[in-house]
Amino acid sequence: MTPLPAILRWAVLLGLSFAISGGLFLAHIPGALLLGPMVAAILVATNGARLSVHRYPYIFAHSLIGCIIARSIDLGTLSTVAEDWPIFLSVVLSIIAASSLLGYFMARAEILPGTTAIWGTSAGAASAMVLMAEAHGGDPRLVAFMQYLRVAFVATGASLMAAFVFNIEGGAAQAIVWFPETDWLDLGLTLAAALAAASVGAWLRMPAGTMLLPLVVTTVLHVMGYITLQLPEWLLALGYGVIGWRIGLSFTRRILRHAASALPQIVGSILVLMAFSGGLAFLLWSLHGIDPLTAYLATSPGGLDSIAIIAATTPVDMSFIMALQTMRLILIILIGPTISDFVARRVAKG
Repeated sequence: MTPLPAILRWAVLLGLSFAISGGLFLAHIPGALLLGPMVAAILVATNGARLSVHRYPYIFAHSLIGCIIARSIDLGTLSTVAEDWPIFLSVVLSIIAASSLLGYFMARAEILPGTTAIWGTSAGAASAMVLMAEAHGGDPRLVAFMQYLRVAFVATGASLMAAFVFNIEGGAAQAIVWFPETDWLDLGLTLAAALAAASVGAWLRMPAGTMLLPLVVTTVLHVMGYITLQLPEWLLALGYGVIGWRIGLSFTRRILRHAASALPQIVGSILVLMAFSGGLAFLLWSLHGIDPLTAYLATSPGGLDSIAIIAATTPVDMSFIMALQTMRLILIILIGPTISDFVARRVAKG
């Protein structure tokens, strides 16, 4: 593709992104709006496209990821966590410890370079982990590959468990309204707060500050009732697309070969983490009387949005599930860098 004019290369990338995203979306693949552009970008990048995403759209996309996480936090979630915090904390720390241990073993075995294995196995929001990895020395391309493979496995496993183990018939998937009625004032306030916080994060050169500061600022404003987070689907699709392109365009054929060679170990680590989380769900059911499907969905390691969709179409305790999933997400974002640095030092010492 190198001889083609730049505008034509961008047109090819845009067309491929729409086509692949549409196919993944119709197949109900989790993270389709990010995976589609990322796969399209990988295809053009490994065929000589030589394109890159400018820093400013990327910072804007970072700020949107922070807002997405903030939107999942409300007073109901916080009150549920406050009521059962010992249970939540022990479960969340157990999942984080298990995923960190898996990352440590993969790093020691030199399956993946540096801290990439740590971030790739982290049971947090996939898009957030990719951004955190980039800020802390990991390879965001391989981290994205690992994270979204885990999301696909976890979402598929949760659906199969609900349908065949617990004999639950899922309801119809909620239709996505791409262009909903929008309160433009709320949207403007949301974007203003997010972009202002992201700009401060970029200016301070904070690791992942362009995502973390918008997360903190919009969460506080949202929970205190000062703003209503407006995030229409068309805007999120743009943000996901920018991140997917940024990651995918940095791929090379050598990176693809590395990812393929490590695939058996990556899949093995995912299955081990899912089995461990299933064991935690069994303990919640047997020791605390939590409904087994509620416990399984609550402890599933990742794919908060996918788990939310499955939970919304099954007879479970939605508040318990989202509270535990949200607490895991927040904790891994807060302590992930410390874990990454600690494991990296241990690996370096041998």
